[in-house]
Amino acid sequence: MPARVTEDATRAAHAIIDAAAAGRNLRRIRSVVPDARVMAVIKANAYGHGMLRIAHALAEADAFAVARTDEGLSLRQCGIPQRIAVLQGFVSEDELQAHAGYGLEPVIHSDWQVAILENAHLSTPIRAWLKVDTGMRRLGILPAEFEPLVSRLRQCASVAQPIPFMSHLANADELGDSFTDQQMALFRDVTQSTASECSVANSAGLLAWESTRSDWVRPGISLYGVSPFPNRTGIEEDLEPVMTLRTRLISIRQIEAGTRVGYGGDWISPHSTRLGVAAIGYGDGYPRLARSGTPVLIRNQRVTLAGRVSMDMITLDLSGCPDCRVGDLVTLWGQGLPVEEIANGAGTIPYDLLCGITQRVKIIET
Repeated sequence: MPARVTEDATRAAHAIIDAAAAGRNLRRIRSVVPDARVMAVIKANAYGHGMLRIAHALAEADAFAVARTDEGLSLRQCGIPQRIAVLQGFVSEDELQAHAGYGLEPVIHSDWQVAILENAHLSTPIRAWLKVDTGMRRLGILPAEFEPLVSRLRQCASVAQPIPFMSHLANADELGDSFTDQQMALFRDVTQSTASECSVANSAGLLAWESTRSDWVRPGISLYGVSPFPNRTGIEEDLEPVMTLRTRLISIRQIEAGTRVGYGGDWISPHSTRLGVAAIGYGDGYPRLARSGTPVLIRNQRVTLAGRVSMDMITLDLSGCPDCRVGDLVTLWGQGLPVEEIANGAGTIPYDLLCGITQRVKIIET
């Protein structure tokens, strides 16, 4: 067995995953919604953190949610016992059979899926969720379809009863937007004649919109220590970053005032400057569109990006850390430097950065 990689042993780009922090974030979420059950969203390789790793770290979760059937199968084949909802449901009878065989819970969002269930021959009825589109306009049945489709599902021998319902919030991260209240009013109006369990609240909903909290909540980004709200950080929500992305400083040189740096010469040194090079770039998942002035940390001091991000390297104005040396650790985001801030500097969202880490980044679990 190869030796475990440690931070001291690597000079390449690496991501430190503090899996225990995910568990602490889950407990923080439970403190907000103590009466709700938690369906932890670990789709897309747990937002880049490692799906199986995070599933083990979130062993206290009541259920997990993934996007696709193969993600659910991977969890089951690795022995994960919790309930697993598949948010895109099944796309064929073969996938439905896989759901039934591995105890997955498909989300039904279209009438053609109901038809597949009606024609299926399952040895045991499957537990399925019915999703209502209350305004996201992505997946979900329309409110007018609710009663006839619920009636069909209740009569379907392949479906376990009672059927739980869910919806998805479109604008919950915008605290001044009334659309969340409109979605909830529509959801309550559609489902009021039933006594089934419901799930609506995502991270933004459960943290800020009490009306969205119901039997189940579905936190995603908050589990990884990131705020779902613009212009706020996970720290402000009492959350801890799970991923810290780091590399090392591999070069330092002195450049004269007026020197153009990097592709296109976009950044011009305003004065004589110590210019550093760190071993990370868009080939590792660091955002190519991060602008000059985007911060990184060296020796707990901020220095800034100078020039365009390359595939394998970034150049840094080291004025903010006069004592730094070749070999020093460089923190791109995580502990001490919120990923939300880097996302703002790149004109994107934290989800994009976390999910974008590439395979050549070494993973170090603490």
